[in-house]
Amino acid sequence: MNKSQNDKPGLGDLMKKAQEMQKKMQEIQKQIAEMEVTGQSGGGLVKVIMTGQHFARRVSIDASLLKEEKSVLEDLIAAAINDATGKIEKGTREKMSALAGIRLPDGFGLPTE
Repeated sequence: MNKSQNDKPGLGDLMKKAQEMQKKMQEIQKQIAEMEVTGQSGGGLVKVIMTGQHFARRVSIDASLLKEEKSVLEDLIAAAINDATGKIEKGTREKMSALAGIRLPDGFGLPTE
């Protein structure tokens, strides 16, 4: 069962598909960069808003926490940042899965720049 030359995709077809894939990837990267997520800790007493590029936009700390020890507040801020980061990674995986048509495993990191 030999396939003829006409059955194989040509170089032009391959280049076109590569360009389409690159365009889709750029659009997804733009969507990720524009994404904003809110990470929380302490039952919502600490909130961190981050972009898809992992830049913190805002940190909100409930006034009731200002009476707590410094170390408690530091831990809550770190936990809120980690929550936001996890949401960004999940959103990135979901968007990339749509592009590839597969589900990427947890922990699969992709460059955001």
